[in-house]
Amino acid sequence: MKYLSRVGQVVSNVSECSAEMDVSLLTLAAVVAILALIYRRVTRDNDYFHDKPIPSMPVRFWFGSTAPLLTKKYSFNDFIKLIYDKYQGVKVFGLHDTGTRIFALRDPELIKKIAVKDFDHFVDRRPVFGDAKNDSPKVLFSKTLVSLTDQKWRDMRATLSPAFTGSKMRAMFDLIVQYNDKLIPILKQKAASSGHVDFEMKDFFTRIANDIIATCAFGLQVESVKSDNEFYLMGKKMMNFNRFIVLVRVFGFRLFPKLMAKLDIDIVDAEQNEYFTKIINEAVRTRDAHGIVRPDMIHLLMQARKGNLKHHQETGEPEVGFATVEESQVGKVATGKTMTDSEFIAQCLIFFLAGFDTVSTVMMFLAYELALNQDIQQKVFEEIQETDKELAGKPLTYDTLHKMKYLDMVVSEGLRMWPVAAVDRLCVRDYTLDDGEGLRFTIDKGTVVWFPVFGIHRDPKYYPNPEKFDPERFSEANKANINLATYLPFGIGPRNCIGSRFALMEIKAIMYALLLSFRIERNEKTQVPVQLTKGFVGLGVQDGMHLRFKSRS
Repeated sequence: MKYLSRVGQVVSNVSECSAEMDVSLLTLAAVVAILALIYRRVTRDNDYFHDKPIPSMPVRFWFGSTAPLLTKKYSFNDFIKLIYDKYQGVKVFGLHDTGTRIFALRDPELIKKIAVKDFDHFVDRRPVFGDAKNDSPKVLFSKTLVSLTDQKWRDMRATLSPAFTGSKMRAMFDLIVQYNDKLIPILKQKAASSGHVDFEMKDFFTRIANDIIATCAFGLQVESVKSDNEFYLMGKKMMNFNRFIVLVRVFGFRLFPKLMAKLDIDIVDAEQNEYFTKIINEAVRTRDAHGIVRPDMIHLLMQARKGNLKHHQETGEPEVGFATVEESQVGKVATGKTMTDSEFIAQCLIFFLAGFDTVSTVMMFLAYELALNQDIQQKVFEEIQETDKELAGKPLTYDTLHKMKYLDMVVSEGLRMWPVAAVDRLCVRDYTLDDGEGLRFTIDKGTVVWFPVFGIHRDPKYYPNPEKFDPERFSEANKANINLATYLPFGIGPRNCIGSRFALMEIKAIMYALLLSFRIERNEKTQVPVQLTKGFVGLGVQDGMHLRFKSRS
């Protein structure tokens, strides 16, 4: 019996080991299968450009042609400049980015042709942050105007466009002026003891942009420059796209978009989505219940959702700046489509994200250039000072702001020197590119087109001595010589930035208030030249941008 018992035990142990080995083998097989699938997805088009009459960048497994970005050897802007300069004399070149085939266009006329004349072939943006067809209320980012595709984008653009006209900006401008009236005393108090106050510029301008979006979009009064608050902290978490989990989601959206959509995964954390959804829903309920009307973005979107906003030809509007982009016919044709609740929340969300990051980045680099170019800062200060005298104690108005020509020149040059790295478009149906000079080939459906903005803006062919901060490029005498297809801070064509008027109004109003009371200077921490943040991230500065605000009084 003992012998039989031992035999049974041995058999049992062998069976358990066998079962464990089976599980291990199955796990290994699954891992190998997944890796094989990823490998196939990433490398399936590595030879794509070999049949095209254009040069293309080398391809590395997994990284494609963008290895220097993904390994954080370069910043996105520096990478774009590097590859743009590498292919001098070439109108188009190809590259791969994690399974995506990209045509980079260096020629302004081809950019104009694709973005404007043949826009119907390139209606959409590259689907990076989710599936625009996902109707789940848990997913918001894919419902924003930036992410929507085809007819959904056309309908939403036409619905939102009347909310961003000059007359609507004029009504909202007073909210920014009221904010400035609170901001400047806070800064003066901080500078009272020493006559100056030092800030890390990205943090400083992010707080300002956060507060302006809070009042102009959400109807909230916060003072983030004075102290942290929940609204600011939630926004900061939302905009931290450099986290590992976010990078994993991005790769998931690129390689397995359908699976990510089925799992209802959003690029933004659920915590932030729920927070902003709650704020927006409460604001809407309160305004509906009490008949509250406030000239801010939530009110405009509420009107747009009800179909009460229409695009009218406006007369008597001031010239709002060289960088402003005009609305195309797409945004002027009412569709009668209504927004769902989640679509409504998504548009509020993207308005917040654009203001929180993009506008604050522009102001950060503008302050940097003014600190380094004191003669230019003095000249714009004198214009601001003269305007303040003419106002004779009255508050700044929308029309008066846009009469300051040199301020507009300074802002326009800041946007030239420090724009987004590149703008993309997705080819939605096969397109024959023909430059009329012998270059002819097919851009296939599903491929992406890049407009290398940073490279074009720093090209001496279009902007002599491009590394110099020179607002005179945009003087009355010189700006007529600029090819608008070589100046793309807000994009080009029907899919340009819908909020350019608001962004320029905000940037100018903030710089007006700051320069009237403070001189921007370097301090011991100022980095010259700046080292941009490396990796596939937005425009930023390694180790921060530190400057000093010195009281003028």
